[in-house]
Amino acid sequence: MNPRRPWIVGVSGASGTPYAAAVLRGLLDAGESVDLVVSRASRLTLLDETGISFRDARWQDDLREWLGRGADGKPGTFTVDLSGVRYWSAGDLAAGPSSGSYPAKGMLIVPASTASVAGVALGLSKDLLQRVASVTLKERRPLVVAVRETPLNGQTLAHLVTLDAAGAVVLPASPAFYAGATHIQDLVDFVAGRVLDAVGVPHRLYRRWEGELGASRTDAPD
Repeated sequence: MNPRRPWIVGVSGASGTPYAAAVLRGLLDAGESVDLVVSRASRLTLLDETGISFRDARWQDDLREWLGRGADGKPGTFTVDLSGVRYWSAGDLAAGPSSGSYPAKGMLIVPASTASVAGVALGLSKDLLQRVASVTLKERRPLVVAVRETPLNGQTLAHLVTLDAAGAVVLPASPAFYAGATHIQDLVDFVAGRVLDAVGVPHRLYRRWEGELGASRTDAPD
């Protein structure tokens, strides 16, 4: 039996919790194991964007409700199996992923706030999310930073350059429109798909460009 080697997903306080939900669903649909870290700030964002209170003691119930919602907030849109998920509290600096000896494939920070970007770039490790990102970099594992902020000031741009130089993939949460999006979920899934592309996880979240102009329009229903 192969040992469990999860992808670690860190959710920071930036707006964009539907991006995190889509990435988590994509990983689970691909049969991947997931370790989840939800920052304290992200709980406020999640409450504001979805009305869901994310609680350590009831994380499975709250996560199931969160991942079941579509990007439009409609409950019961998706059905998810959480058997592959392990949750770590953001304040638990003794958690498994805080050590480089913990077996992990890499880390995805979705969405990434400018505060989390700065903390990782400066090596602050003020919470588990930042600590795991630092461990991921030092162990030369894949790190994807899906920054969600606009406009970006010079300090943040410098921090992103630092992360790029350290080996991270800086992936702005920028939806594309060539895939023929007709719903907000399509735009969210495009970003989530690009995050998964960056670490080689297969998915069918968006229509890929094949060099044919207008293909998304010709396939649209009448």
